[in-house]
Amino acid sequence: MSDKTVSPMVKTVLEFGPILGFFAAYLWLKDRTFTFGGTDYDGFVVVTAGFIPVFLICMGILWKLTGHLSKMQAVTAVLLVVFGGLSVWFNDPRFFKMKPTIIYLLFGGILAFGLTRGTSYLQYVMEGVMPLTQEGWMILTRRLMYFFFALAALNEVVWRTMSEESWVYFKTFGLTAAIFLFFMSQAKLFSEHSADSSEDV
Repeated sequence: MSDKTVSPMVKTVLEFGPILGFFAAYLWLKDRTFTFGGTDYDGFVVVTAGFIPVFLICMGILWKLTGHLSKMQAVTAVLLVVFGGLSVWFNDPRFFKMKPTIIYLLFGGILAFGLTRGTSYLQYVMEGVMPLTQEGWMILTRRLMYFFFALAALNEVVWRTMSEESWVYFKTFGLTAAIFLFFMSQAKLFSEHSADSSEDV
């Protein structure tokens, strides 16, 4: 079944709205402590508990509107429930802070496994978005694999060595900007290995 048409603005709000909502809620509640069932929870854990259902609801709406969720979105949702849930259950924010590390290690590992088999799993996910030659897909996949591993290492350094608020800024804006800049930096690759260009030759 083909994807249903949905407004790009609506799609963007559903994908990034929960993240920005988490950021705003954290700034509002970061210095507060809440008591539930005789246990004190700091603002970070409370915001995490609220972020999980909001994210899942937005992904559910996106799935309903488009008829599709990428494997990356599905894996992210599962890991969010697992690690976010562990942070709330054990009242320990470290689990949630480790989530980006696990996600990037997992994605990098999947791409690495595909490369050992001479296959670009990235091509299966994004072929309709970026028409590249086979060589182009292999180069991009290799670069993205290293990039994901670098992001995993960077996340570990930031949350372990910097303040909680610094990590929230990094998670909300730093990682998003890094991914955007990575794909912008691949403009030459897209141009030299465009499948459309090769077909015209």
